[in-house]
Amino acid sequence: MKESGRHIVYVEDDVEMIELVKLILERKGYKVSGASGGQEGWEIIKSELPDLVLLDLMMPDVDGWEVFQMMRDEKTTSEIPVIVITAKAQNIDRVLGLHIAKVEDYITKPFKPEDLVVSVERFLEKQLT
Repeated sequence: MKESGRHIVYVEDDVEMIELVKLILERKGYKVSGASGGQEGWEIIKSELPDLVLLDLMMPDVDGWEVFQMMRDEKTTSEIPVIVITAKAQNIDRVLGLHIAKVEDYITKPFKPEDLVVSVERFLEKQLT
């Protein structure tokens, strides 16, 4: 439990995915808040100002890119790192996410739990330096 107490918000419309990611990351000592959908996610991000946001792209109410743009437009949330977790696995989607939008990482579903942990730890440790 290296980074105990670091707070992560996971914005995802699939409740089972939220529970899975919470289980993986809480075992590593992180506090994880789940938000089912983009609108709820944006409200939680604004009120809790987490250390990191995990963001699904395809959601029915407000999609992940809209949440990402709202975060970047708001002074209090513009510097919060974002890792995209999505089923959109085409190369063009990765390029858009990593090189155009400049998200910290782009993880495609299904993923290995250790890949998620490595990505999260890499960016939360970067914040500490």
